[in-house]
Amino acid sequence: MRTRNRAEILYRTLLSSYGPQGWWPLSGKYHRGLPKTRSQRYEICLGAILTQNTAWRNVDTVLASLRQQKLLSPKAISTLSEKKLAALIRSSGYHNQKARKVKLFTEFFLSLRGTPSRADLLSLWGVGEETADSILLYAYGEHVFVVDAYTRRVASRMGLLGPDPSYSETQELFSQALPASAYNEAHALLVEHCKRSCRVRPVCEGCVVGGDCGFAGI
Repeated sequence: MRTRNRAEILYRTLLSSYGPQGWWPLSGKYHRGLPKTRSQRYEICLGAILTQNTAWRNVDTVLASLRQQKLLSPKAISTLSEKKLAALIRSSGYHNQKARKVKLFTEFFLSLRGTPSRADLLSLWGVGEETADSILLYAYGEHVFVVDAYTRRVASRMGLLGPDPSYSETQELFSQALPASAYNEAHALLVEHCKRSCRVRPVCEGCVVGGDCGFAGI
């Protein structure tokens, strides 16, 4: 079976097993479709930065706290000192670095008109490929597939790619295998699958795609 076909089957299996994930969550709730307001778009962008090197539950805690204090907006964040912001986002980890990233991005966001380019996002300090693509896909509805460590792990273990696939080759595989309308759902499903089964130390028993995975049982 062609690799692209297997990637598509993987997506459909995960969808039928886990159901729609509703990413990117807004206000801590299941969400589908594009953000409806500029504030919601900013919340998604902020979450994409804060989730670097940490679990989403830590980011959700930070966002909920900012929302409660009426600070979850670009205008409010822009008035905070970097030191104050770092204290507010401490539970997301690497809070001093992330405070600087958020301040720089917020300045960029406030000056932005329309959809940012990938190149413009990548030119910002602290914004890498995964963060830029998350912003473009979830906040602006651009047809770009987001790759993270989970995606590469599943693709490698299932033999869809080599043992250490690059960002670009992983992105190309799923971009060509799936319709653009499925990009956000597929990314979210791969994250969920790695939380449940395809962990660093995999839980192969009961894995919904174990029958098609050469890593199972090793």
